[in-house]
Amino acid sequence: MSSLKSGRHVLDDWRPEDPQFWQASGKPLAAKNLWISVPNLLLAFSVWMVWSMVVAKLKLIGFQFTTDQLFWLTALPALSGATLRIFYSFLVPILGGRLWTTVSTLSLLIPAIGIGVAVQNPDTPYWVFVALSLACGLGGGNFASSMSNISFFYPKAEKGNALAINAGFGNLGVSVMQFLVPVVVALGAFAPVVGAPQIAVEKGVESQVWLQNAGFVWVPFIVAAAVAAWVGMNDIASAKASFATQAVVFKRMHNWVMCYLYLGTFGSFIGFSAAFPLLTKTLFPDVNALQFAFLGPLVGAASRALTGWVSDKWGGEHVTNYVFLALATGVGAVLYSVGATGAEPSFILFFASFMWLFFWTGVGNASTFQMIPAIMRSDMPRLMPKAEPADRLKAAEMESAAIVGFTSAIGAYGGFFIPKAFGDSLKATGGPETALLIFLGFYLSCVVVNWAFYARKSSLLHAPQSLAFKVPAA
Repeated sequence: MSSLKSGRHVLDDWRPEDPQFWQASGKPLAAKNLWISVPNLLLAFSVWMVWSMVVAKLKLIGFQFTTDQLFWLTALPALSGATLRIFYSFLVPILGGRLWTTVSTLSLLIPAIGIGVAVQNPDTPYWVFVALSLACGLGGGNFASSMSNISFFYPKAEKGNALAINAGFGNLGVSVMQFLVPVVVALGAFAPVVGAPQIAVEKGVESQVWLQNAGFVWVPFIVAAAVAAWVGMNDIASAKASFATQAVVFKRMHNWVMCYLYLGTFGSFIGFSAAFPLLTKTLFPDVNALQFAFLGPLVGAASRALTGWVSDKWGGEHVTNYVFLALATGVGAVLYSVGATGAEPSFILFFASFMWLFFWTGVGNASTFQMIPAIMRSDMPRLMPKAEPADRLKAAEMESAAIVGFTSAIGAYGGFFIPKAFGDSLKATGGPETALLIFLGFYLSCVVVNWAFYARKSSLLHAPQSLAFKVPAA
């Protein structure tokens, strides 16, 4: 049985690789921490991406912002969230997962309440919205610390599935938000508490909306999730590590290569999630984009959670190659759907192409995370030639957790670049073609990089010593 320090929350003795310990006491505790982590992470993603829905309504209720300014508001949460992830990825071993999950979840109250207040006054200056947009990045930072925290609870045989559940349901927060926000902004149920409705004018038709509900609706859930984390989660004493110890990953070449590839997978998922509602509304103004915008993130989150076994069976490096080829194909279809080749613009093809893109970003999110532990275990004989196997494994686990967090930080910058690229392209040329051509070139470059480092037969992952290091997909 595990020995507990400082009350019942700190696990002083944690041995998930010991089958007897795992079955007797480890597995139930790990599962409890995982299922408390999931709603906290889901709420973080919901708040992080809430601007993707709010901005589509601002002009309708009287805010005089340009399309370029609106795209900036959809891009800034990803910029701040990605930057915060760099720091968040190292905080769990320093502060403990229980404390940090509680604090980071409570911090979501800042943008949730701030948005609810700001949207009620059409005279609210743009800089306030910029500040609140940046504050939404507090939700974006949580992914890195959440994934790092859960990775310490599980043995390598079950780590992949646990991380897939945490990440997949966490990503689902984007879809939950994009489904829930259009519903709650149309309801006056909370009006006595959160304020009067605004008058929205769309195509000459007036209607009442409560846009403040897009922020306020999350407040009770945030408080409840934070309390659950404080009461129910645990810290692992052996997971403690200083920043200096973890910072060794900055010297690892494969950390930076995987950052590039993860930018193409998760960066695409979060970037398309942020840009899709406003891009659709801009290109196809007769379509009510907010009614179905949630489907894209739903498809991406589901494919991440449900396709990890494909990478387990065939190897993440091979799956990743097909992912980037599929993404390149999807971008080509989007180009055709917006009339870049001379054809008539087609919303049906545009929508189908983006669902294809969302699906493959989810598959790629799982396959690239599957690769990271395998890469580090395969590289440890070179990095630590004189160390014992147990010491190599411990170092590989610590470095893998740090790299998972750091690559998630770099990947999240896609949530900034993609909406900004669409906004700049529309501003410069009147269409999204330039941005799409840049994405196409980037995906093809990812095929080359992944093949050169990992998928070819003479790569690190296919060397004889790597055969013992196959791990489940994350």
